[in-house]
Amino acid sequence: MRFGIFMAPFHRVGENPTLALERDLELISWLDTLGFDEAWIGEHHSGGWETIAAPEVFIAAAAQRTRNIRLGTGVASLPYHHPFLLADRMVLLDHLTRGRIMLGVGPGALITDAMMLGIDPATQRPRMAEALDVIVRLLTQLEPVTCKTDWFELHDAVLQLRPYQQPCFPIAVASTQSPAGMLLAGKYGLGVLQLAVALGVRGAVDLREQWQIGQQAAAEAGKTLNRDQWSLCIPVHLAETRQEAFDSAREGAAAYQLDYFGTVLGRARPVEATRDELIERMAETGQWIVGTPDDGVAGIKRFQEATGGFGGLLILAHEWASREATLRSYELFARHVMPHFQGSLAGTQASASWAAGHATAFRDRANAAIEQAHQTYERERG
Repeated sequence: MRFGIFMAPFHRVGENPTLALERDLELISWLDTLGFDEAWIGEHHSGGWETIAAPEVFIAAAAQRTRNIRLGTGVASLPYHHPFLLADRMVLLDHLTRGRIMLGVGPGALITDAMMLGIDPATQRPRMAEALDVIVRLLTQLEPVTCKTDWFELHDAVLQLRPYQQPCFPIAVASTQSPAGMLLAGKYGLGVLQLAVALGVRGAVDLREQWQIGQQAAAEAGKTLNRDQWSLCIPVHLAETRQEAFDSAREGAAAYQLDYFGTVLGRARPVEATRDELIERMAETGQWIVGTPDDGVAGIKRFQEATGGFGGLLILAHEWASREATLRSYELFARHVMPHFQGSLAGTQASASWAAGHATAFRDRANAAIEQAHQTYERERG
């Protein structure tokens, strides 16, 4: 299983925004040190909380501070961009990062962004489909692309720089609870960023049904949709004890859910709970993973059962707790949760078990060898 973060990001209004962006870069550097596989960076233009407007620019800065972690747009809002220019920027990033880039695409998450840009929300998903078709063609073929829509056009367009990763860097489509994302992922055989894993506008999200929609679309298009390319985005916060995890993140989690998603975005509460009780209720209902590393392992296993299997777990990056507690949460996750799903414990566990099974016999032989060495020395010095 791959592990990473989905960084919108989420920063409470009233804090220094420059320092908040610096913490975002610091976090990605820390994840690179811990061995996380990837980080997806969001694009938003309003609301005051999600303050990265150009994920490509942020990724360029993050790439200079890291060595191994893969960096992707999480996601680029296709209706906001001319598809040729977005494809061209991503190819440039692919070369500058020596193949660490990924392209995540979506229709645009915030209605306030679309309103400011004069985009009818009803056109966002159709425009996303139009743009994605052109982007895939530009990235994967040399034939000139000519296309005219009611919002962009191309005339014999060809990217002069080809992707560094061959045949192309990974592309993933954002999926919530509507079928639009899964349909596009299936049509082109792309990855899926599952952003809604529990509740949506219509209620509980059926993850197995979501996957079936994608598979059916892939079959109709002659493509393959691989579960290894399906990533679930889930809020996580860990500490040494469950109570510490709840207490350290209590107010921050309530602000994130109630002040931002509730007051600023106008979305309904996902559970009935007071501000103080919210984090426990969200953990109890399985929408968030909060507690100890053991709770983290158990939570991921629950999602494996609910989905039938997926390939990536993306922690929804947040600042519910203090900087120190937040960085510690990721460290606990990397040390004690990730190994359970990456096969990295098998060798050490087998070796420790083998050694323990022979401990007494081997220790007796070692003691005998030490005694023999003493006797030999004494005879020779005789």
